Amino acid sequence: MRILVAMSGGVDSSVVAARLLEEGHEVVGATLQLYDSRGAAKKGACCAGQDIRDARAVADRLGFPHYVIDAERRFQDSVIERFADAYAAGETPVPCVACNQGVKFTDLLGLAKEIGADAMATGHYVRRVEGPQGAELHRPVDETRDQSWFLFATTRDQLDFLRFPLGDMPDKAAVRREAERYGLVVAGKPDSQDLCFVSDGSYVDLVERMHPEMAGPGEIVDQSGHVVGAHEGVMRFTVGQSKRLGNAARLHGERQMVVGVEPGRKRVIIGPRAHAFVSSLSVRDVNWLLDPPAEGLVCKVQMRAREEPRTARVVPTPDGATVLLDEPAMPAPGQACVFYQGSRILGGGFIRRTDQQATA
Repeated sequence: MRILVAMSGGVDSSVVAARLLEEGHEVVGATLQLYDSRGAAKKGACCAGQDIRDARAVADRLGFPHYVIDAERRFQDSVIERFADAYAAGETPVPCVACNQGVKFTDLLGLAKEIGADAMATGHYVRRVEGPQGAELHRPVDETRDQSWFLFATTRDQLDFLRFPLGDMPDKAAVRREAERYGLVVAGKPDSQDLCFVSDGSYVDLVERMHPEMAGPGEIVDQSGHVVGAHEGVMRFTVGQSKRLGNAARLHGERQMVVGVEPGRKRVIIGPRAHAFVSSLSVRDVNWLLDPPAEGLVCKVQMRAREEPRTARVVPTPDGATVLLDEPAMPAPGQACVFYQGSRILGGGFIRRTDQQATA
């Protein structure tokens, strides 16, 4: 097969390319340039500066062609600006999902088809399994490296074309040993960080730079709208947080926590912990990786990247889905709610704001 390998310049995608080449496939490497290559590469970033040079060095050593796609403007528009806009709307975004669907799987899949590739491979830790109704997406063998939550928006058409060779690897140490066996210069290279584009400073600095109207102090209010305190910056608060509340951290003998954020009014909404939990929530922009039954299905749902899945009933709706939880939870607007059955991803969407997360 002719396979396009999405190469970030790290050890994972480099090993993918080497393994596929060893298996006898025709490999073509491609790297997205997400930052200005004339500037210094950011520590913890990917697809910039040294990373592009590392990907090219791997391709040169193994003897396959390598291309660089200038995706800087698209990355700025579809990932960084959407990230800042989501925070400005009071949500907690998941930029890695936007990056995968906005530039990686769109631009690179387009290139793969242009060059007549039979498939595209990435270094994600997830498994593609052929099921009775077609390709399925599953958690990897090494669940400590699981990236399936970030890939819920992968469409069925994309999944037909994608390959994830590292999904069956036992652990990251085994991947690095493979890199050493192939003689790759990236064998000991550290992993990139999740929010690669805010490695210098913090996401708060980024959002306030892009939305200066939201910078500065504001009010802390209860769910009735009564002012109970003050804060130094609304972007420093997310749903579920209990720090930085000052004297408002405890009211009427009850510990308080953030249950909502109104960036436009520079307001942080707090309430007793028990009031922050809900038994149902609504999700938008749902992507299904199977034909969902109209009456819904019982499955596990995961609402944060690093949390235990919980049992729920998911019912499709015209504008998304309703999730009915067996046990109350504290959803964060803008985060992903991903549906699982065992190790398989059934689909997922983005959490909408609940009534409890707004003032009266």
